[in-house]
Amino acid sequence: MSARLDAFGSPTFGKVFQHIIAAGKVLADSTLPAATQELVRLRASQINGCGFCTDMHAKDAAAAGETAVRLNLVAVWREATVFTDAERAALELAEEGTRIADAAGGVSDEVWANAAKYYDDEELAALVSGIALINAFNRANVMIQQPAGGYRAGQFA
Repeated sequence: MSARLDAFGSPTFGKVFQHIIAAGKVLADSTLPAATQELVRLRASQINGCGFCTDMHAKDAAAAGETAVRLNLVAVWREATVFTDAERAALELAEEGTRIADAAGGVSDEVWANAAKYYDDEELAALVSGIALINAFNRANVMIQQPAGGYRAGQFA
């Protein structure tokens, strides 16, 4: 399988992705735990059917020390006992923020209030920003059918 468009060779994609990547680097300096950020990116990528980002974030999380059990259970986090209440709140926010068109009014007040129990305003800002950024990457990669499987952990670091 090959992509419909060469995202890595396109000057336009390169410039756009460079800005999105730079925005994402701001999140690395936030107090939002890196593990939570990866779990959220992984879950949004699963929902959006982005094989490339699912592959990338599973491998990056594993390289950072995330366990295979937790990575394998992200898709079914509601039934899994391996996530903290804070992580569960972040995953729920990621799901509603990703499926925004599926719910009239977007993210519910209940989901927001639950996340706000565990995260301060700056961490919530990082969560919202991270969810928005991964959704942008997912949509681009799905549209161009970017193939999955060949990513190496840390490849774009």
